[in-house]
Amino acid sequence: MLVLGVDPGTATTGYGLVRVLENGDLQSVTYGVISTPKNTNPEERLLSIYSEILELISLHSPDTAAVEKLFFSRNVTTALAVGQARGVVLLALAQCKVHLSEYTPMEIKQAIAGYGGADKSQVQMMVKAILNLDDIPRPDDAADALAVAICHSTSYRYRILEGR
Repeated sequence: MLVLGVDPGTATTGYGLVRVLENGDLQSVTYGVISTPKNTNPEERLLSIYSEILELISLHSPDTAAVEKLFFSRNVTTALAVGQARGVVLLALAQCKVHLSEYTPMEIKQAIAGYGGADKSQVQMMVKAILNLDDIPRPDDAADALAVAICHSTSYRYRILEGR
């Protein structure tokens, strides 16, 4: 099973693809970020995110995907922009008929580090360990997207075992 994880953002959207091997181990396939220039119009930034997510889906054909749920911060402008980025990611996944799940930051941290209040460095170290990587994935948004994919691969397998 191939899982696409996405950490949406307008300036930087992280993505990570994780393969679930027959023995249950997880393997990193690829990861990175979709960056949009700050001086670009918002609609062009969203179009870029949308197009690049479609390209990733076309190139890798993930079986399922997961996106981080919007965490409402104190900065409403940032929250709205992230919501727009999430929207184009969700649209691309729906258009390609890729099954989608969503997880809160706390759920992701719980699945990766065993503690919903884990800090970013703890999550990054666990992503490195779980995927048997030589280094912590960079940039942070890519590591976060891999964490989303790992969280989903674990949750997805449990749901299948439970018949849901």
